Amino acid sequence: MAGRKKPLVVITRKLPDPVETRMRELFDARLNVEDRPMSQAELIAAVREADVLVPTVSDLIDAEVLNAAGENLKLIANFGNGIDKIDIAAATARGITVTNTPGVLTEDTADMTMALILAVPRRLTDGAAILPDGKKWEGWSPTWMLGRRIWGKRLGIVGMGRIGTAVARRAKAFGLSIHYHNRHRVMPALEDELEATYWESLDQMLARMDIISVNCPSTPATYHLLSARRLALMQPGAYLVNTARGDLIDEQAMIKMLEDGKLAGAGLDVYENEPAVNPKLLKLATKGKAVLLPHMGSATLEGRIDMGEKVIINIRAFCDGHRPPDRVIPTRV
Repeated sequence: MAGRKKPLVVITRKLPDPVETRMRELFDARLNVEDRPMSQAELIAAVREADVLVPTVSDLIDAEVLNAAGENLKLIANFGNGIDKIDIAAATARGITVTNTPGVLTEDTADMTMALILAVPRRLTDGAAILPDGKKWEGWSPTWMLGRRIWGKRLGIVGMGRIGTAVARRAKAFGLSIHYHNRHRVMPALEDELEATYWESLDQMLARMDIISVNCPSTPATYHLLSARRLALMQPGAYLVNTARGDLIDEQAMIKMLEDGKLAGAGLDVYENEPAVNPKLLKLATKGKAVLLPHMGSATLEGRIDMGEKVIINIRAFCDGHRPPDRVIPTRV
């Protein structure tokens, strides 16, 4: 790598201090101490001189950026599992390896998913706002702040991978009946453990569930997987939870259904055009129709440090001439 003693590693956002310290020890690491998102021009400048680029899931590393890469850039070590904003085909065509950080955020994201599954039907954010906002509270009443019970309800999980399975385990402990749709049926032993029902047809599952949790990856094939047509199959009393990616759901169609009372509520940690959030969603949140979080499903210190350690392992393995353990295999070039 250009004969440097240490590879030049450009990191696009601020990472936890222990991760940055270790990177400084091992590499010629260029940090983003201000934690300011890099513009496209800044990303282009970075790939022109870096040996390794460490972007995050919010950085768009498209063909235009990659086509400007210098000869030294041979590795993109993504800080995050999602690689939907990296043009893998363009990177592969230029001989650039891409890695990610799978597996380390499973439990954190599943925790947040379960929190939303509880928060929306039980109106937790509505209740939590009463006292701090100084609203008058007359005390307990039989009809005050009524929500819906989740025990005994049917949960439909869209995407039964690591996170979907972790959500299912939590939900089963809360008395929910587990149903799922996946590209492939899971192993019989896991189905038995979860007492889970497999639906080959997503349409049929959507029409029968009380709560839907979206936990599949974002790919061209899953864009608007929950389309306007599919959302219309859901029951008016059903709730929709998404901690995966915003573009998996036709957000405009979901908003219209919430406004028209054709969905009981939504719990969202991700948005189709984030960081921009549709003003109609914000209005629905004030009416108790939605619980909105700022993409914090995986936001634990432990998880972020684990991610950083995976990034470091991938960089070291690559620089030592070995195949990185978390190399992303392109589906097509």
